[in-house]
Amino acid sequence: MQDNATEVTAAGIARLAGVGRAAVSNWRRRHADFPKPVGGTETSPSFALAEVETWLRKQGKLAEVPLRERVWQQLVGHPAGPLTALVHTGWVLLLIHERPTVWLDASAGSDERLAAVLPGALEQVMTPRFGGAPGRGVHSGGRGDVGAAVNTSGEERGGNEGGEPQTVNAPSDAQAVNTSSAVHGVPAAHTTTALRTPTGPQLFLSVPLLRGAAELAAEAGARQAFEFLLGRHLDANPRQYTLTPAELAGLMADLAGPARTVLDPACGTGALLRAVDTRPDQEVYAQDSAPDLAVITALRLALHSRAGVRAAAGDTLRADAHPELRADAVLCHPPFNERNWGHDELAYDPRWEYGFPARTESELAWVQHALARLADGGAAVLLMPPAAASRRSGRRIRSDLLRRGALRAVVALPVGAAPPYNIPLHVWVLRRPDRTPTAPEVLLVDTGRFAAEGRGGPDWAAVREAVLDAWRSFERSGRLEERPGLARSVPVIELLDDDVDLAPARHLPPAAVADGAEQLTAVRERLGATLRLTADLTPPAAVPAPPGARWPLTTIGELARGGALMMRTGGNGGRARVPVLTDHDVLAGTAPSGMLPESEEEAVLTEPGDVVVPVLGGGSVARMIDETTEGAALGRNLVLLRPDRTALDPWFLAGFLRGTANNRQASSYASTATRLDVRRLQLPRLPLDEQRRYGGRFRALDEFERALRHTSRLGEQLVRGMYDGLTDGTVAPG
Repeated sequence: MQDNATEVTAAGIARLAGVGRAAVSNWRRRHADFPKPVGGTETSPSFALAEVETWLRKQGKLAEVPLRERVWQQLVGHPAGPLTALVHTGWVLLLIHERPTVWLDASAGSDERLAAVLPGALEQVMTPRFGGAPGRGVHSGGRGDVGAAVNTSGEERGGNEGGEPQTVNAPSDAQAVNTSSAVHGVPAAHTTTALRTPTGPQLFLSVPLLRGAAELAAEAGARQAFEFLLGRHLDANPRQYTLTPAELAGLMADLAGPARTVLDPACGTGALLRAVDTRPDQEVYAQDSAPDLAVITALRLALHSRAGVRAAAGDTLRADAHPELRADAVLCHPPFNERNWGHDELAYDPRWEYGFPARTESELAWVQHALARLADGGAAVLLMPPAAASRRSGRRIRSDLLRRGALRAVVALPVGAAPPYNIPLHVWVLRRPDRTPTAPEVLLVDTGRFAAEGRGGPDWAAVREAVLDAWRSFERSGRLEERPGLARSVPVIELLDDDVDLAPARHLPPAAVADGAEQLTAVRERLGATLRLTADLTPPAAVPAPPGARWPLTTIGELARGGALMMRTGGNGGRARVPVLTDHDVLAGTAPSGMLPESEEEAVLTEPGDVVVPVLGGGSVARMIDETTEGAALGRNLVLLRPDRTALDPWFLAGFLRGTANNRQASSYASTATRLDVRRLQLPRLPLDEQRRYGGRFRALDEFERALRHTSRLGEQLVRGMYDGLTDGTVAPG
């Protein structure tokens, strides 16, 4: 039975039919029988999914909705919201994963019977996986537990558009159990935390979704089905969540080392705990202020491992759900720049062993919470804003962390490693001091050199290798020889000045090998060779064409309709996990640097001889795909033209698309941008041999243009290196 309450937007209809949103707008205007809106707003209406599917099939515009797309549309259009739908789906997928025969028996009857028997069936998997008595703990069945932005982190943390997290009130007693107040130093009573299964009436609206999710699990696996739906939800709501990239989560888990018990006190949807190499004898503990996210973490971990899972909802600093826990490891991506973290209520809390954090130092409150939940010798790894290493308001706490040997390492990540992407975040590695003497040195690492050019993320393989090699060497001997520009161990006494500034870049020697005289000499030689090549490639003097010569013209649209070329547009996602050629890469002439979210769309992959044209921003730009860009996925706002070489020379095509007048006549203008209609671009009708003559000249111009760009980059590198070398003493002025 199709759920008539499931709604779909115009964008969702376009995805179902495999067309653009403009086509959906045309259908609404042209067809009187097109389904009427049932919700949404005047500018963004929503439609009943069942009615839309019926209309599309009737019009012959839809053969069959792909299973993944059908389930996703049911989830995103769920009357109680997508988070509640994700929770319900996660419960059923866990049941299918753990006890498939129970699911088969429960789903054999009517929708009413399925909704009635599911709560009892879910309880059969809840107790052995999560502990405790059914019906207690995190609420997971209602709507409104989580707003559009939630004050949490781990894999994600909500925030407004300016990056400041928005505060959400702590859950009510009905939503969170065993999280009584820890105000004024009185810890919350520690009892086993369990999850509350949804009730039959709550599940009834989800039955069509749950049946579809079961079909998806039979096709792809329960674990993969849940990851697909969760990943699609996060991709569809990028402003509501602050993500912890999987590569960063893996690095943090490796820095913490093997552990039998692991805690994430700000878990989001469990990215950090998922990165832990779990075993059946392990236990993972999680807490989040958003009840639905705490449940999603628990379900996700249960689907991915056999470890025991203990999850709770509630404000961790104000109402710690695990006050008696002494874990082997704590992993945490706390909320940044929190002012309302409990400063006024928690003045006498026993967790402030290293000093009472200032109101502006919420991150240092999370650091001390993590240390308080560690067993002696246990490790805590936290993602921190760089300001926490140097703000004057936190210097007394940083000083005490150093003196007592709790802070063991500070790692500066490259720009772009995690949100906010414009600053180099830090990773702090801490250990709860035991009876062994405290180490006299602290490891400082700066991986800024591994930042990627353009919009791509950092070189994670290089970051991981550099950080783990330095950390493991430091752990073995308690110190690390200088690695200029990268890492060194610093005696604690050197850091205990008036500022107690822990920013690695301020304590590391410059990378003399990379920026020294020898390297600059090599850059200068390469620049000289490139300049000579550029001179050789300089086009010869222009020869005027005979007066009055005019060609018969055709357009890209006509050539596409006639089969002389194939025209494809870039997408918003894809199954191919390859680098993405972005519009920025095309304009700058750089290598593919982007990434697309995973989806069921077929990514458009480039091939040598393709011509790529950006459609936004104006200007006469067309790029030929070569060995440096082949195999990349085509990004948004790009159009790919693949000529039939028996009819059309690729360089001839690319060259004429660069004409300024050609681009001007094919452009349209909005209030703030120029958009190119690639179909209206014109080419002369010339024989293939004549096309190749023009193509050879266009190819020579392209080589000259690339040489100029390379010369510019080498020149900038030489100038910057000379400034750095003269100012840091590695280059003499003579």
